Amino acid sequence: MWRRARTALIKSNLRRRNLRCFSSSIRHTHVEDEGDFSYSSEWWGKDSGDGDTVLRSFSDKGNGSVSVLAYPSSRPDSVQREVMEKWLNRRYGELHPENDQSGNFDVLGYQWRVLRFNDFTRQTTVKIMAAQRKSDPTSLCFMQQPHILAVPYIKSMISVGLATIASSTCDFRKAVYGEKTLRVLCIGHGGGSLPLFLASKIQGAVVHVVEIDPLVISASVQAMGFPAYAVMKSSNERAIAHPKLIDEVLWKGTHERLFLFESDAENFILNNTNLYDIVFIDAYDGDDIFPHKLWDCKGSFLEALRNRLHPEHGTVVVNLHADADFLDIEQGSSFPNQLLPMGKYVSRVCRAYKDVLVRRGDSEDSGLGYIVQVPWLCNASLVVCRGLMHGSKLLQRDWVLNTFISKSLEVEKLLNLPFSCLQYIKRGFMLVD
Repeated sequence: MWRRARTALIKSNLRRRNLRCFSSSIRHTHVEDEGDFSYSSEWWGKDSGDGDTVLRSFSDKGNGSVSVLAYPSSRPDSVQREVMEKWLNRRYGELHPENDQSGNFDVLGYQWRVLRFNDFTRQTTVKIMAAQRKSDPTSLCFMQQPHILAVPYIKSMISVGLATIASSTCDFRKAVYGEKTLRVLCIGHGGGSLPLFLASKIQGAVVHVVEIDPLVISASVQAMGFPAYAVMKSSNERAIAHPKLIDEVLWKGTHERLFLFESDAENFILNNTNLYDIVFIDAYDGDDIFPHKLWDCKGSFLEALRNRLHPEHGTVVVNLHADADFLDIEQGSSFPNQLLPMGKYVSRVCRAYKDVLVRRGDSEDSGLGYIVQVPWLCNASLVVCRGLMHGSKLLQRDWVLNTFISKSLEVEKLLNLPFSCLQYIKRGFMLVD
């Protein structure tokens, strides 16, 4: 979930268009990253009532009206669609060589799908591909495009989280190539873009996702192209015993490393024995509130989370909302003053996470915490990591920042990212005292 900054700039980007669903004929200035913010006018629409509603229901889990709206996408173009059709057909032929002719796929087009709470809060945005088999017109399926991250705060969380874990004792390179398991926990699901991105880009990633609202889970699967095979039952078994053929074609094993649980985050952590290398937290309700129990330094959640983190390099990334942008804050000012424009609770959240997760005693730390500002939005990403820095270097901001910048370049290359991590790591970088 996110809030926008610089309203005038964003309104100027919301150009009026008369687009038909799954449009493929619209030309757009080429941007290598299809999730670049320059496309925000497409997935935001003209106003809060714009877009075609493809799903709507009312939640009893605090999210109010849960809906998914569809908006036309100007990319990919017809050439790129042909490439995807060839990939789908080749993949189907690998699975069914005896009957590959009946598996020819048509890519019908692409759409933005936006999950909303209470009609005004944009929770997440994804891009889906619609396809069907030529031999079966009823075989329409949606595939979320895992390489496209449309919302800047998701890119911020990915950038800082992976640069941090790559700077630790964790062998991130081996995890990328599937030679080592990277255990990931995502608290808050939304449309599933963050866990799906991680599972598709990191071959060794085993991703657990916790979502309290069953409507959000069903919306992500039915309308936002998240793989249905990932959904788990309360018995910790797959809701679908065996993946469908289309899942095998679309996901090529990625879906087998995703586990989506319907659960309260606190209950999940308290009743879990897994040890996680990295945890991503983005848990806001329909009233745009980050529940206090998820950042209460005296509560059971943080204490339990402390015990679920890898002792040497466990890393936590938290998406935080603010009520103002802080572009003009002087970097040399003290931590409380830097965070004042962002809302009174933000500094308390930062200190709670650092105090509980990495602080050994009154004066000794076993890790560090830092926060960065998200471009274009009034959001910030908090990172707390264990065992990364020791001694006097812990307090040298520039040394720490340069370490993350160097590792971010490695992450970009390893994962072949369509965006640069640098703008998300450098922007407003501050150590948490």
